[in-house]
Amino acid sequence: MLPYVALALGLVVTAIALERVSHAALERIPAVATEEFPEINRDLLGKFSSFDPELGWCPQPNREKQKDTGDHLPGEEVRTVVTYSTDEYASRVCPARDRDESDGPSVSTYGDSYCFCREVDNDETFQNYMAQELDTHVANYGGGNYGLDQALMRLERKYPEDPTDYVFVVVTASSIARILSVWKHYQEFGNILAVKPRYVMEDGDLRRIESPVDEKEDLLDLESKADFLREYDFHYDHWFKPHYASFPYTPDFFEKPEHLRYALATGGKELERRLETSIPGIDFDEAQTRSALRMERPRVRYHERLFDTHEHLFDALVGEFVDYADEQDFTPVFVMVQQLRYATYEAEHGPIYGDLLDRLDDRYDRLETIDMARHLSPEDGDVESLYVQRGEGGHYSPETNEAIADVLADVVEERAEIVEEP
Repeated sequence: MLPYVALALGLVVTAIALERVSHAALERIPAVATEEFPEINRDLLGKFSSFDPELGWCPQPNREKQKDTGDHLPGEEVRTVVTYSTDEYASRVCPARDRDESDGPSVSTYGDSYCFCREVDNDETFQNYMAQELDTHVANYGGGNYGLDQALMRLERKYPEDPTDYVFVVVTASSIARILSVWKHYQEFGNILAVKPRYVMEDGDLRRIESPVDEKEDLLDLESKADFLREYDFHYDHWFKPHYASFPYTPDFFEKPEHLRYALATGGKELERRLETSIPGIDFDEAQTRSALRMERPRVRYHERLFDTHEHLFDALVGEFVDYADEQDFTPVFVMVQQLRYATYEAEHGPIYGDLLDRLDDRYDRLETIDMARHLSPEDGDVESLYVQRGEGGHYSPETNEAIADVLADVVEERAEIVEEP
């Protein structure tokens, strides 16, 4: 009898240990959600300096931030940082040309973090390279994690204060998901402070749904707004719930081999951090990055499906951009750029947005469209070479930003030549 009791106790202890380990591992896997409403305390809230009641969040004026690029071994002194600086307009600074020094046509850019040019210094953005080429200041109103909807909202708020001859909207294909979002956590697990407005289609017209968060302190009790968030965020039913892990956690953890690979790589990085040295022959950071990219594939396919089901909303937002250009009399340019997760997938399967840009060209005579993937094709096919090889590793490198600037500057120069023709 006693051996059976001991065996049963051993199995219980093992099961409890596996549950704890599985739960802890799942909490660190970016492709898995383990809580619907993680705690938001005042310490976390105090760090949210970019809160904006209209847009959800927005870069603030006259700020400078230095970010560790990750270009150092565990335990080493931080050797390399990138600097993000904004001017009095909350535009990222353009060292090549001050606003008062501009002689050419005025240019501004709006969009997401690829427009803001994360992971590179102020003088390595495509806007700075454009300014050198065009001899004019180029404003950078990109916002991290913005969708096309927030980019347009910021444009309509900022343009009267900073009007320009050309406006470039620069976004990635992930905008198709972002324009369907109200709370980022439902699609980007752990992004719990990002609550935003969105648009819906109603009788063929756009209707703006304002953010349910009027003041930053409202974030302390988001669960009280659960009904609103679940109703207006498309991803609650279609992405969050299918990826939500609950007790018992062990089956969810071992369900996919990639979970174990990611957990082992993460554990290896933690061990290196504690030992304050790297383990020879094993690049845990690279292993973790590769694992994360593999886990991103389902999200990319999900976004691809969204272009089939919700392209009408995306098209309507582009139409809003063109209408605003007509109203304010500027030249609108829409630019699609690629996140690394899309670049590797699309190299095999083609663009997830299909012939979207061709159709926008046909629909809007006034609109210039640029599919940057058609201009950034390495001869050796190594699309990863276009991106920063450090830190987060998902944004364009200075060299790629310089190539982007050439493409965008050509639009301005060609238009100027047409205007000058008798």
